[in-house]
Amino acid sequence: MFTVNSDVPIPIIARLILAFFIFALVFNVSCAKTPDSSSFCPSRTLPLYNQTNFITYISETKKWIKENRAFLTYDHELEIRLNAPYELKPPRTNGVKKGVLFVHGLGASPWYFMDIGKELVKNGWLVRTILLPGHGSKPADLMLPDYTDWEKALEHHAGLLSNEVDELWLAGFSTGGNLVTAYALDNDDISGLLLFSPGFYPQNSLLWFSSLISCFRNWIDIDQEDNILCYQSLSANAAKLYYQSVKILQKKLDAQSFNKPTLIVMSQHDSVLNPYATLYAFQSKFTHSASRFIWYGSGEISKNKDIRVSIYNSRLPHEKISTFSHMNVIFSENNEYFGKNGRNLMLENGQENIPIPKERSELWFSAWGYKEKGKYHARITWNPYFMELISAINEIAKND
Repeated sequence: MFTVNSDVPIPIIARLILAFFIFALVFNVSCAKTPDSSSFCPSRTLPLYNQTNFITYISETKKWIKENRAFLTYDHELEIRLNAPYELKPPRTNGVKKGVLFVHGLGASPWYFMDIGKELVKNGWLVRTILLPGHGSKPADLMLPDYTDWEKALEHHAGLLSNEVDELWLAGFSTGGNLVTAYALDNDDISGLLLFSPGFYPQNSLLWFSSLISCFRNWIDIDQEDNILCYQSLSANAAKLYYQSVKILQKKLDAQSFNKPTLIVMSQHDSVLNPYATLYAFQSKFTHSASRFIWYGSGEISKNKDIRVSIYNSRLPHEKISTFSHMNVIFSENNEYFGKNGRNLMLENGQENIPIPKERSELWFSAWGYKEKGKYHARITWNPYFMELISAINEIAKND
């Protein structure tokens, strides 16, 4: 994925030189043939999101997915369920005090929040997720939305949920973290934020070029679509949308602070984002005393002395874990798909020229691209500290 650190300006001449070479690359590959697959043919429409109630929204979105999804298995009902928005209600629905609206990341699905949602509903939360336009069906549908589609979907459903609860919390993973934070900075009625690997500060400096690339080609990356929970391929428009979320969020954070309880969770070894920049933003811009930053990594930031920062060691040799990843922070180790013994084993993890062990028990786990002599690292997709994460959420929300 293209990423950017907008704090490091690129000189104009360097930009022009870079533009020339990227333009040449785009020109040479823009005519490459798109696979002959329904996954790469966009739908005629996007699903509606402005229904007057959430139950109708779920029903109509499922119907749209059924009619437009490029199914990857014979179990169509399962794929629809894992990609559709949903609601989890606490045992007592009268007078629910806390509600949370979850917003997923780029190419992902609402189901990513099922583990956290099930735990929060036990403690009396009303849990809802939305499906960002362009998701849930096929990668080509991320060619269709513009950024206002995402903003309006979030605004509409935040408004619906706020009418049913006393405290409205917003939660987001990766790109979803950018969306909910930008919204919260403009809306005083948000009670707090839960941010999991929020995409505030990407690592790479080329994301700013995604808007130009989208004028010449449809795809930045084409991969085999074999994961029913998330897209594997990346359209140029999808990269552009993410870049817009970064620009908008960073501009707002530069201008103001957020003084409501906030939890930010990040891996020190996130291969997509800059966790140090995010930590600095937390310390300077998220000013509420109840806010917490969970850092999965080493203790090297302990000199910081910020009592709101908790450090969890992510090198766990006894579990064959070398580092944590961008995605593992939100899944329980018992998760059916991404858990310790889950169905989705991510072996393509930047481990070229290293033989894959025949037995699962011989695998090590890490973020993308981590290498260590004599070890094959698959992607880590579950959080060994998952219940500690739930405790942290309940603590900052004062939920006993």
